[in-house]
Amino acid sequence: LPHNKKTIKHSQSFTIDNNGSNKQDPHVGQEDENTDRGNWSSKREYMLSMIGYAVGLGNVWRFPYLAYKHGGGAFLIPYTIMLAVAGLPLFFMESSFGQFCSQGPINVWKAVPILQGVGITMMLVSTFVAIYYNVIIAYSIYYLFASFQYPLPWTLNVTAENQTCRNEFTVALQRTSSMNETGPVVWHLALCLLLAWILVGAALFKGIKSSGKVVYFTATFPYVVLFILLIRGVTLEGAKDGIEFYIGSKSNLTKLTDSEVWKDAATQIFFSLSIAWGGLMALSSYNKFYNNCYQDSIIVCITNCGTSVFAGFAIFSILGHMAHVYQRPVSEVADAGFGLAFIAYPDALSKLPISPLWSILFFVMLITLGLDSQFAGIEVIATCLQDAYPKLLKSKRGIVTTAVCIVLFLLGLPCITRVGIPFTPFTMIKMHYMKGGNRFIKDIEMMIGSKSALFWLWWRACWFFITPVVLSIILVWSLYTFTSPTYGSVAYPDWGISLGWCMTAFCLIWIPILAVWKVYKASGGPWQVKQDVHVLSEKKRTGVLTWSVTEGSAMVQEERLIQIYL
Repeated sequence: LPHNKKTIKHSQSFTIDNNGSNKQDPHVGQEDENTDRGNWSSKREYMLSMIGYAVGLGNVWRFPYLAYKHGGGAFLIPYTIMLAVAGLPLFFMESSFGQFCSQGPINVWKAVPILQGVGITMMLVSTFVAIYYNVIIAYSIYYLFASFQYPLPWTLNVTAENQTCRNEFTVALQRTSSMNETGPVVWHLALCLLLAWILVGAALFKGIKSSGKVVYFTATFPYVVLFILLIRGVTLEGAKDGIEFYIGSKSNLTKLTDSEVWKDAATQIFFSLSIAWGGLMALSSYNKFYNNCYQDSIIVCITNCGTSVFAGFAIFSILGHMAHVYQRPVSEVADAGFGLAFIAYPDALSKLPISPLWSILFFVMLITLGLDSQFAGIEVIATCLQDAYPKLLKSKRGIVTTAVCIVLFLLGLPCITRVGIPFTPFTMIKMHYMKGGNRFIKDIEMMIGSKSALFWLWWRACWFFITPVVLSIILVWSLYTFTSPTYGSVAYPDWGISLGWCMTAFCLIWIPILAVWKVYKASGGPWQVKQDVHVLSEKKRTGVLTWSVTEGSAMVQEERLIQIYL
């Protein structure tokens, strides 16, 4: 690595890595700016992929439930505040970091080696989420096939307290009464799970070059279905009661004094935007260097939150009609999570004319919502593997994706035994770190152009103080108020709760392990490590950037990694 200034022209890329790989990735196009890893074929494909990753099942089955539970329209106040002080700052930070370094969640932290364990944690979280997320898609596929019948299988005359659909749900998934009764694999669900993984593997076989085409459908079709369901829902008798219950005149501002409301608002923002799972870094790492990631972050975050609110109207208008049919309050027919997607809403749709049509549309929507979120999760794993072993895996994208899908399919089989849903992970890890202060801001300005001091005042306040404080409070409060989870009336046994904590520990343990290891291997102590890869100067001319790089310690000689893509 030269100690003197090195001039790199706009069309070139300069790469040094541990493995000395010089193989060309067959999926890198002639027009790609990044000749080593490739870029998105178009800005539209990147934006649709990011929107598809952020907008997922939680927007449809969790946000509406939280809104009516926590004061209706009043819930939008803490939700918006948490978006501003936590969600958007971290979304902007992660996407900027990935774009600047052009690396996946593990390699990107080589810029701050002591925190490289954060990248491993991100990949592990994405792996656990990918395992159970495709199980949900498999359930949706099963229900989609079941919807091609008239009448729908869960349509019966006796529907007291919504038990008909609940019983059908139990029969279809063959769920046992507790986690202690695992039972055999439910083979019709195993086949649906296999189909789900085939769809994911086929879409990602060529990486972003193929998934970028698929998202034109998977990221846009849910909006078509939500719009159709909303139009149909508001024309039904009782729809007004459902909408008012969701976000209308029954809003309860007194709920804002409840700390649980603020915690749930923050949790929903993090869950919905998929922050700290590595997907934002992985997807943005394929951007062109000068892409305006700030503008993209604003668009994706607003679209995501707007979708949540919009989905609530479509959901509760039809639930209001269901409450009218049953002559019950909306609160007694509404549900959250699996209950809303596979019990309450299918039951409501079965009461409509041409019920199979509405059921088919709804479950195709769930499948597409799940798939484009799943694409990013698998992209995290594949990108991390290829970045870690470029010499071996760079030209084998299809093989890597296929192998990952096969392994995760096998790991997902316990989730479709009769123990079913309660076996899925129930603890999400949210870890956020920053690549040192003012230098990171200069890195962002290098990509998006210089900004005023007033512009950075807000982001500095969030990154350096507001966001860490908010996250710390939420973390402490969540631990303080932790109660043993249940799935409906099914209690988790002690061994199940212990397994959940072990999974959490397994994800987090890599952060201190890698930190200690990097400090041990580095010369000059922990403060020297931060200077290992340090950009000293940047002078922008017409099509030319001048860089100078220094080696601060043995860490650089060990890692030998700096990638500049122009």
